[in-house]
Amino acid sequence: MLVLSPPIIARILKRLSRCLNNAKLPFMSTETRNSVILTLSCYLFLNSAIYAGAERDSISRGQQPLRDWESLSSANKVFKLKYFSPGNTKGRYLGICYNTPPDYGEANLPLYDRTVWVANRNNPIADASGSLLIDTDGKLKINSRGGDITSVFNSAPVASINATATLLDNGNFVLRELNPDGSVNQTLWQSFDYPTDTILPGMRMGINFKTGHQWSLTGWISKELPSAGSFTIGGDPNGTNQLIIWYKGNVYWTTGIWSNGRFANLAKLLDGDFTFISNENEKYLTYSVNENVSFLYYRIDPSGIVMGIVLGSFGDCSFLKPDEGCVKKTLPDCRKPDYWFESRVGYMLGDGYRFGESYNLSIFECQDKCEQNCSCVAYASRTTQYGTGCEIWNKETNFYASGYADREIFVLKRDAGRESTYVREKHKLAARKWWIWLITAFCGTTLLAFTIFCFFNVRLKGMVRAKTRMLLNELEDTITSPGKYNQPNDTMDKKMSQVNTFSFESIAMATNNFADENKLGEGGFGPVYKGTLPCGQEIAIKRLSRSSGQGMREFKNEIQLIAKLQHTNLVRLLGCCIQGEEKILVYEYMPNKSLDFFLFNWNRGELLNWTDRMNIIGGVAQGLLYLHKYSRLRVIHRDLKASNILLDHDMNPKISDFGLARIFEVQQTEANTRRIVGTYGYMSPEYAIKGIVSMKSDVFSFGVLLLEIVSGKRNHNCYRSEHPFNLIGLAWELWMEGRVLELMDSRLDDSSPKDQIMRCINVGLLCVQDRPEDRPSMTDVVSMLTNNTVQLPAPKQPSFFTESSSHEGKSEIATENYCSNILSISIMEAR
Repeated sequence: MLVLSPPIIARILKRLSRCLNNAKLPFMSTETRNSVILTLSCYLFLNSAIYAGAERDSISRGQQPLRDWESLSSANKVFKLKYFSPGNTKGRYLGICYNTPPDYGEANLPLYDRTVWVANRNNPIADASGSLLIDTDGKLKINSRGGDITSVFNSAPVASINATATLLDNGNFVLRELNPDGSVNQTLWQSFDYPTDTILPGMRMGINFKTGHQWSLTGWISKELPSAGSFTIGGDPNGTNQLIIWYKGNVYWTTGIWSNGRFANLAKLLDGDFTFISNENEKYLTYSVNENVSFLYYRIDPSGIVMGIVLGSFGDCSFLKPDEGCVKKTLPDCRKPDYWFESRVGYMLGDGYRFGESYNLSIFECQDKCEQNCSCVAYASRTTQYGTGCEIWNKETNFYASGYADREIFVLKRDAGRESTYVREKHKLAARKWWIWLITAFCGTTLLAFTIFCFFNVRLKGMVRAKTRMLLNELEDTITSPGKYNQPNDTMDKKMSQVNTFSFESIAMATNNFADENKLGEGGFGPVYKGTLPCGQEIAIKRLSRSSGQGMREFKNEIQLIAKLQHTNLVRLLGCCIQGEEKILVYEYMPNKSLDFFLFNWNRGELLNWTDRMNIIGGVAQGLLYLHKYSRLRVIHRDLKASNILLDHDMNPKISDFGLARIFEVQQTEANTRRIVGTYGYMSPEYAIKGIVSMKSDVFSFGVLLLEIVSGKRNHNCYRSEHPFNLIGLAWELWMEGRVLELMDSRLDDSSPKDQIMRCINVGLLCVQDRPEDRPSMTDVVSMLTNNTVQLPAPKQPSFFTESSSHEGKSEIATENYCSNILSISIMEAR
């Protein structure tokens, strides 16, 4: 059966009547012609009823498009997708509205209150030629006689040749890709992801941080025009758990932070079951309703108030009684509390200033224009039928009330009574101030003695707690949350990349309350103790001493650095303890202590054969190479010395004590500093004298350490009575005299490889050259030590030895006759 649309039926009847009237057929009387027209009309309108009964809920690719006189209805007839022209507008819009709300009746509810979504809100169709279709690519599109209409449908991410768009009973218009059997393969697009001014149950309002997509509502410019207005509500882009209303991009109102199922600035959560989802990918608000409630929504109206049918409202920041959460509007001084704008119907006796057509202003924006202009006494919309545009009047015009006018004008009013009330309240407040001061003074005098008594104790404890909290906050990304390893019998994860926190009680238990028999030694940081967890794991505990030259900077530096450095020749930091004044570092235990424990003791030094020493030299070189080149951070150690080289069960070396380390940028080669830190005898001359630190500073320290390992002598001791050389000076003198093998530790047996020893001394002297550019990099050092085929250059006269250099023509800095190299300097100003 042929089914015709209502517009086609109307055109057929019109043309049939014209033809019969013009034909003047002799055999057909006027009564006969009227009977024919009546019969045909009944048939055609019956056809129209059949057409209406054939209303569908979907359109598919290749199907007849949805034209202006047609609509889609959801399965249970709750929602309808149709074309409409709100109010007196001429443009046609495609939108979703409630079909016939229960208990309300469509006739009693304006179109604005029934419409929940508009596809082409900013691009109306000029006439009734619009049609909605799914094109050959499987995308939704609105066509018209004037061409394609830009709409949110263009947001469909992918194309599909087997696509169907369906209006669901929850108000969601969904474009889906179907399988050959008719089942749904995937959702390509849905109107719930692109709301206009209304949020329905099941919709979201917030932000997807992963894709950057925002679910937000933007009000109509007026109740007659769906175009995007000035007010928008959505999730806070800064990531806080709250919703914000913006007026022209500026914060207008906030819900406050979501907590315990409600927002802080809402006295109670409004009707419906609200849920706020917050995770690393998205933050959004959604809500559901009882199955028996089928007509419920929230909408942001043109004035910025969020309202709903059968619901409460919020976000009202009107001048008289603003809601909690409103951001105070900045007004000129001329707008005092006794002024406001009153709605009147009538005329202004005089022309006002009209903003151009390009100013598509809402009535709220028009009010804002008037409020900011001290000479403005009235404002109104330019178009009464649409409620848009703006016209304002100055003080030279007057208002004339008239019941015959159809224009609403907002006229400036002044209430002397309100002003008097305001002034009286202001005076009362001033009069009460001296009572407040009197009461405050009395209470202060009464509590003074008690305050003085408690002040110092509370202040001290508060400062300690504040410092602890501040330190924990600064180390938040490096350490795990306190309490995870509070119990001393917990097993440590050897693959962890973070530093764990211990309680002070667990540390005290592991060290038997820091008993002297558990003390391993003491350095610049403070005493070091051996500890044992109940599970049997042995640990080394370094406790920051109050008399130490090092402090919080070194403590934080060590924690933040070592958590990011992973190498077999770097000591592993297991955890830390931050409690009050106590600052403690927990390391893996090194049973053979430090290199100086063996190297500078005559009896224990015999245990270090040349193989062990060469293994220590190579391990330290590999550790430094990792710090300088291959680690995630370019690190300058600045305090490399024998006491900071720890030895494990197999005498493998591990570099420790990163409290004085310095981090460089990837492309950075050197830096100036006024804070000289490190140990005398291991500092390079440019660092000790000028404060210039670079990777070559560590190379110098490595050269000193290398000469100490080969000779078994401390650098700061004095050698040769006729010339008080340090170790560097002694090595250079022997090198110049061709007797460099005399530098070899006498405790080494004669089977030690002499060529390898000479090679190490040569590398050591190259590393302690006076000029940084003459020293090799750690990459070159490793190559020199491991590749015997590499030809080594002859060293120049090193720095820091007592003789004056006749070769270089300059004076060298003499070193004081120290006999210990364990003193670390944490602060010294460079000249």
